[in-house]
Amino acid sequence: MIQEKETKRITNLFSLLSDYANYNFWANKRLIDWLKTKPEELISKDVPSSFTSIKQTLFHIRTVQDWWMGNLTGSVPESQYWHVYQGTASEIFEDVLEQSEKLANYVGSLSQLSLHENCAFSIPTVGEFNQQKLAIIQHTMNHSTYHRGQIVTIGHHLGFHDAPMTDYMYYLLRQNFQ
Repeated sequence: MIQEKETKRITNLFSLLSDYANYNFWANKRLIDWLKTKPEELISKDVPSSFTSIKQTLFHIRTVQDWWMGNLTGSVPESQYWHVYQGTASEIFEDVLEQSEKLANYVGSLSQLSLHENCAFSIPTVGEFNQQKLAIIQHTMNHSTYHRGQIVTIGHHLGFHDAPMTDYMYYLLRQNFQ
């Protein structure tokens, strides 16, 4: 049966990227709310993956989102790619949520025209680049989605088999039919 309820329409590139940034915040919040129910020692436990633990993966998500937002806003961010997070799980949970909300608010504040502006940035050991803001925003959201999937996989290795649904379509359907 085809759903007959009217859906929220994404009318342009700005609304798509703004919605995707809001989705990123929502998905990070759902994931962190789930992780808050797990023992902190398991959130910090070393598991073979791209990063050594759920906590380190969350730190990576936060630092990369922050680094790209710094580039988008014209600041010169310091890369923390090789840093090891020393804080608690509770602290990184709050840091990720705060940064994700800031990123969503920033993207929502942009104009349709500003999405097409070029942004210069330098990736250490790779080179100097110039990309449209819209491509950087899309990359940042995809990057976070990728690592949320890794967190769920790490969680499976730790015995967590109750991860929340964080798919973009699930988000859209919840937004449209509430």
